[in-house]
Amino acid sequence: MKLKDLTWEIRLACMLIAVSVIVYAVKFLFFGDNGASNTLSYIFNSLGFLPINILIVTLIINRLLTMRAKREQQEKSRMIIGLFFSEMGDILLRKMIQWDKSPEMLRENMQVINTWTKGQYTAAKDHASKLCTRTVPSPDDLNEIREIFMKNHDFLLRLIENPVLLEHNTISKLLQDLFHLGEELASRDDFHTLPVTDLAHLTGDVNRVYCQLTTAWLEHMEYLSRNYPYLLSLCLRKSPFLLENRVVVTE
Repeated sequence: MKLKDLTWEIRLACMLIAVSVIVYAVKFLFFGDNGASNTLSYIFNSLGFLPINILIVTLIINRLLTMRAKREQQEKSRMIIGLFFSEMGDILLRKMIQWDKSPEMLRENMQVINTWTKGQYTAAKDHASKLCTRTVPSPDDLNEIREIFMKNHDFLLRLIENPVLLEHNTISKLLQDLFHLGEELASRDDFHTLPVTDLAHLTGDVNRVYCQLTTAWLEHMEYLSRNYPYLLSLCLRKSPFLLENRVVVTE
């Protein structure tokens, strides 16, 4: 492996350790190690430990602070994602499920419970990716979804301007597909007069968003199950994959 292939942290660590070794080597070469304590010995000991001290402060402490900042950023992004589903995502998902040619299989696959494991969430994502391309919206459905986009246009703009979401691949891709679908729908006047080819094109855009929403919803439920089970409980009772909301706790 070449030196240029190493990360900057490893290169810096090697350089600092090498400097420390050179300083102590010079001390032992010219002054020996007789255990005597004097000014020169103290200076060389301090200079020899200085690179190690820089290594600890620069790499270890900086890495800990970076990890903490990243966790805080993830918390903020998840709060925003939860807000997105509350304001718009759940509504879109519920509509698109209604347009699915056979939603029963997807509904059954998305019956999340609070005891699901990571493996179960992974299996649900894989299964959902094969079932989320069967939505066939009618012209009236397309008009309805356009109205949802128009109503939430400013909300979506604020989301995409938020730098916290830029590093979240699933949500950034979802927002990109949402804006594309919104632009496609806003560019047409009357969906009833569109040719079959154009309706098929719009259906493909809707299905792309359908798949992205389904994956993002599962990832959000998985996050809540690990960190906020009480929030997960409410989200599952309001799940867009249920035939009707079950907000009232009955057991």
